[in-house]
Amino acid sequence: MVSAKKTSFYDFKMKTLDGKEFDFSTLKGKKVLLVNVASQCGYTPQYEELQKLSEQYKDKLVVLGFPSNSFFQEQKDSEEIAAFCKKNYGVTFTMMEKIDVKGSGQHPLYKWLSTKDMNGWNDKAPAWNFNKYLVNEKGELIKYYGSGTKPLSKEITDQI
Repeated sequence: MVSAKKTSFYDFKMKTLDGKEFDFSTLKGKKVLLVNVASQCGYTPQYEELQKLSEQYKDKLVVLGFPSNSFFQEQKDSEEIAAFCKKNYGVTFTMMEKIDVKGSGQHPLYKWLSTKDMNGWNDKAPAWNFNKYLVNEKGELIKYYGSGTKPLSKEITDQI
């Protein structure tokens, strides 16, 4: 992997739920809200607000969902996750492949999001599902929100 000093948000590439490669450098010029998600969590209804946020601010903001079983609440496979999100919440924002967002198997993107020496200031890894990280138009991490912060809250929308 690229050294900590040179790693940028735009250096990452991942697979989407449907197996297509997604290059984060295509997000330059937009804010990005990254959310670790799970379908068996008390916060799962936030999918609805994430979808509304994605639609309402589509010209300025990209919402990315990261299914994770790090908290043992996402046992579905990619196909089941996609079907669940579409059927129950009408999700059309980009959903990435299932990853670990904490622990020894933590995905490099989430390592970047939660390592101060890499992102410049934040050292908070997700404490639970539906933690949110906001990246600005230049690829800089600017905010971290816990699970209780609703996607359409003033705290988030004021930053868009």
